[in-house]
Amino acid sequence: MEKIKLIWDFRGPSSQHTATHFKTHLLEFFHSEKIEWDSCDVQVVNPSYHYTFVITAKAHLALIKSALKPNRGQLVKAG
Repeated sequence: MEKIKLIWDFRGPSSQHTATHFKTHLLEFFHSEKIEWDSCDVQVVNPSYHYTFVITAKAHLALIKSALKPNRGQLVKAG
């Protein structure tokens, strides 16, 4: 099964708070839609740039893109 990493970028002085808050809503969405995920977290790029990501099956891409509009994504290599 192909996996994808979907990413939502947050910039500015409140980027950490916003990214963490978005992660909560992202997990609520996955739970309500009964979508399985492998990993979900917030990454720090610098003090004013954080991003939230989720790794899930590529089969869910259309639903997630339509509902949550990620900024970018990438295929995850198996291994």
